Amino acid sequence: MAATLGRPILFVQERSGLGQRSFHLIKFRTMRNDRDARGDLLPDAMRTSRFGAILRRTRLDELPGLVNVMRGDMALVGPRPLLPETVAAMGHSGLARAEVRPGMTGWAQVTGNTLLSNEQKFARDLWYIENRSWRLDAVILLRTVRVVLLGERLRG
Repeated sequence: MAATLGRPILFVQERSGLGQRSFHLIKFRTMRNDRDARGDLLPDAMRTSRFGAILRRTRLDELPGLVNVMRGDMALVGPRPLLPETVAAMGHSGLARAEVRPGMTGWAQVTGNTLLSNEQKFARDLWYIENRSWRLDAVILLRTVRVVLLGERLRG
């Protein structure tokens, strides 16, 4: 990994968690820090290495997030953790998202994820918060395995 992406191999970024408390999300790094002539970062697609794309597609880039789960910053299932400024800009919806611990996987991730618009993801996160249960979490965990093995598909 370090050979194709350089160091550090971990990506750490501040995210908003339960009660809008900030924490440091940990993932394997999947992109290089390549910049244009002005010093601006190139688009994600141009910075993602082949190995990084494999890590993302298989969701293996998320494995270090288990440290966040063990620390209590995240749950296995819940809405994806967002940047604090994104949550703040969401207003009431951001406050609703902060009522639960963010998760490594969630309803939006197993029902389309990158195939969904941000608005669709937010709506699915809010639906999850209103309907969460241990049964729904079990369904999400099983669907997560299917997404890892078979790839993303739009689902209800």
